[in-house]
Amino acid sequence: MASPSPARNPTEVQMSQLVLPCHTNHRGELSTGQLLKWIDTAACLSAERHAGCPCVTASMDDIYFEHTISVGQVVNIKAKVNRAFNSSMEVGIQVSYEDLCSGKHCSICKAYATFVAQGPSGSKVKLKPLAPQTEEEKIEHSIAAERRRMRLVHKDTLKDLLTRSPRETELETRDGSAAVPAEKTRVESVELVLPPHANHQGNTFGGQIMAWMENVATIAASRLCHAHPTLRAIEMFHFRGPSQVGDRLVLKAIVNNAFKNSMEVGVCAEAYGQEMSVSRRHINSAFMTFVVLDQEGQPRTLPMVAPEPGDGERRYREASARKKIRLDRKYVVSCKQTEVPLSVPWDQSNKVYLSYNNVSALKTLVAKANWTLVREKEKVRMYTLEEDKFLSFRIEMSVRIAASRAFSLLSDLRRRHEWDRHYASTELVQQVDDDDMIYHVVSQTLSHENKPQDFVILASRRKPCSKGDPYVVAFRSVTLSTHPASTSFTRGETLCSGFCIWPESEETSKVAYYNQATPGYLNYVTTNVAGLSSNFCATFEACEKFLLKNKEDLIVRLQDL
Repeated sequence: MASPSPARNPTEVQMSQLVLPCHTNHRGELSTGQLLKWIDTAACLSAERHAGCPCVTASMDDIYFEHTISVGQVVNIKAKVNRAFNSSMEVGIQVSYEDLCSGKHCSICKAYATFVAQGPSGSKVKLKPLAPQTEEEKIEHSIAAERRRMRLVHKDTLKDLLTRSPRETELETRDGSAAVPAEKTRVESVELVLPPHANHQGNTFGGQIMAWMENVATIAASRLCHAHPTLRAIEMFHFRGPSQVGDRLVLKAIVNNAFKNSMEVGVCAEAYGQEMSVSRRHINSAFMTFVVLDQEGQPRTLPMVAPEPGDGERRYREASARKKIRLDRKYVVSCKQTEVPLSVPWDQSNKVYLSYNNVSALKTLVAKANWTLVREKEKVRMYTLEEDKFLSFRIEMSVRIAASRAFSLLSDLRRRHEWDRHYASTELVQQVDDDDMIYHVVSQTLSHENKPQDFVILASRRKPCSKGDPYVVAFRSVTLSTHPASTSFTRGETLCSGFCIWPESEETSKVAYYNQATPGYLNYVTTNVAGLSSNFCATFEACEKFLLKNKEDLIVRLQDL
């Protein structure tokens, strides 16, 4: 008898839309504004299924559009709640198109939206927790907390980069002609919010506002290039307040900066009522990246922009900073595990995304299914997971120590040598912030060159976001200009490793260590699995003694106080 298929996620919404001429632009391609409306509608329905009450769009994360969609093709949208926090929840959206004639399917984009549940008179509603069932849902549920953290620090990342970046002064175009004044690209439009533009609460659909913003941004981009631009990416939409039926929405757009093959358009939406004397309310702001494609589908070279003095120069510099952040993020996210070097260069602009990638990689490994128990010795259990070219290890045990104390001890790599004989010395190179540190580690292990190995490691730690979450300490190699490879050592790399610590009671924790073997390490692993497992278990037993010893030291110090 065939095994029953897994139950469908109760928050999942599937929407299919046939692209008609009324949905398209002059090229017969689906308007991005129309797609944003469909995405927002599907995501809102999913959020309301979980909340059981009306929900409003709070934000939409960055969206990257991979392909355009033509008349006659079908847009398939799948949305489901990844995680519920207190009164907000993250909804994951996957968009693809289907060609009914050829049967071809292709991914368009992936998006994450945050919705807030609203009770009577706009009061906040406490949401019930979500229980993920499949491996994919468990991974998304776990990483949702990291994405939420990244949203909260995004503005600080930009400010930090701007304070460190030199002021850009070059305003000449690449062909030597004068730059285009940004003022010539300015667009202002007004829309009256009517009942068809609003939801069942009378608030303007978030998707409708995003569509109007995309429209004025496209006009601004067209005024710079005198062509029909294609939207490639949208940086996070953040809704600062609602608007209602009867409001007037003022939409403003201007080209902030133009690079060789792309341009950034800044766009904002403000609302006011029937009385013009009432001050306008800032509803939303976003930044959209456009390209102009030639007949072969390749991006054309664009003229440069001459910013307006004052705010225009500020927007010009911020656009350059955002571009650097996007490129750094793309590099971090797209870095293939099979490529060497595995280490990613660390700097201020990508620190948030490296930290996110570090913790997310470990959480993804933790949520994997099909771990196989290969050894159990007293309280220590060792598991392996084989995937493609990778072999991962998990070693776990229960320890009579509070989870928060174990977290504090294990997150400080300077004390690792006290229980791990492979560590000779550890130097704290940089305290990035309260949660991220960079260490230079010298190992006792000799390489095939008969030299000790050294590592530059980013350690990222996280406290539980909600009940049931573990304490997390994630490690990965990075490249640091102040610590280049030395002839005295063989530079080693760690791809993904770290600790997860779950509280079992006030005095007991489950401590698990994960390590994903790098490709260069696999030959040793496959020829020495028995010796390696014995080595891991012995090291973990030493770790337990270290935790218990320092737990007692802490009790003695507290008694002395």
